Amino acid sequence: MQWNKSIELFREAVKHIPGGVNSPVRAFKSVGMDPIYIESGTKGHIFDVDGNEYIDFISSWGPHILGHAHPAIVEAIQKTATKGTSFGACIPLEVEMSKLVKSFFPSMEKVRMVNSGTEATMSAVRLARGYTKRTLIVKFDGCYHGHSDGFLVQAGSGVATFSSVQNNGVTTSTVSETLVAEFNNIASLEDLFKKHGSQIAAVIIEPIMGNMGIIKPEENFLKEVRRVTSEYGSLLIFDEVITGFRLSAGGAQKLYGVIPDLTCLGKIIGGGLPVGAFGGRAEIMDALSPDGAVYQAGTLSGNPLALAAGIAMLKELQKPETYPALQAKGKAFSDGVGRLIEPYADHLYYAVFGTLSTIFFRGEPVRNAEDARACDTELFAKFFRLMIAQGIYLPPSQFEAIFISGAHTEEDFARTFGAIEKSLKQLYK
Repeated sequence: MQWNKSIELFREAVKHIPGGVNSPVRAFKSVGMDPIYIESGTKGHIFDVDGNEYIDFISSWGPHILGHAHPAIVEAIQKTATKGTSFGACIPLEVEMSKLVKSFFPSMEKVRMVNSGTEATMSAVRLARGYTKRTLIVKFDGCYHGHSDGFLVQAGSGVATFSSVQNNGVTTSTVSETLVAEFNNIASLEDLFKKHGSQIAAVIIEPIMGNMGIIKPEENFLKEVRRVTSEYGSLLIFDEVITGFRLSAGGAQKLYGVIPDLTCLGKIIGGGLPVGAFGGRAEIMDALSPDGAVYQAGTLSGNPLALAAGIAMLKELQKPETYPALQAKGKAFSDGVGRLIEPYADHLYYAVFGTLSTIFFRGEPVRNAEDARACDTELFAKFFRLMIAQGIYLPPSQFEAIFISGAHTEEDFARTFGAIEKSLKQLYK
């Protein structure tokens, strides 16, 4: 493949944009390439400025669960835009969206719309502190909850590659108010509560880690996290920005039967436009302004375009055939990849949950962030370059998930399996 136009664009971009990108993972630094500039997308494919076509397994990092440029979503955006793009006022779509979200997530008795997953998690933590009158927050090593200061402590996603808490603009006082436990190790959480329990406002967790690769909770781990938080009167916040609407109609909390006090959503809920939401028990949510003392606001929160796109998306997901079809595609993909990975079990570990998966370049199970960090990232980078040259667009980081969409076809999978087989033979010849 030739990427001449992308190279030219990047050379120009670095003159005007820090690092040439508006989000670090797009820089392709961890895979030893310059970024590729995308011009368009349709269904399960994207096209770059040089005319190259790719099977897309990023799906805009999750939002496009039904594929790019889904007709119902495009139509909703176009129709709404003709009436106005933003009013800074209450609109009917807010009510419709809130009711839709609650139909998927009954634990969200009241819902507040925001503009991103980061805003959702940031606001949920502020609310937890205001509601409990406590200061400390517990997160888990490797879980990524957006780029708010406190969440960058031992975080996943791009933070695992591009940053360190010692030199990233996060103050020592912020670090001191963020406690870190180990995922799948309930004893580490219990130890923190034994020392600081009366000061801990909330525990925030990705119920399935999606930003250190896919790492599933072990049996009863989430139930034990719920038990500990309840015993100490702390709130439990589920960050379902990735897992919400993807794993099931009710997210990870429905699958595992664990009900959090607050839930954060993003990505899929906006149909590809900037949006987020958080919600939970009414008595907690009522602590938000204007009724309560915890301030949270946003000029574009609940704007017409994002809500129209999100409503169209959720209505598609409500159709009875949608999730069975998604689950079938997830299984077809994971079964195929699993067969290809099996001969390389001494070198690779394949983690999968529904339409999410990760090929870890490590020949042992990955249970937590420490295990993930032990992966051979240089070998992953070589694998990525071999795959992209064959038109397979994987996440450009060992620490991100592969996303399957409802628009991927059997032909897409067959082509991808062929590319994986060829690439692995080259790597391990």
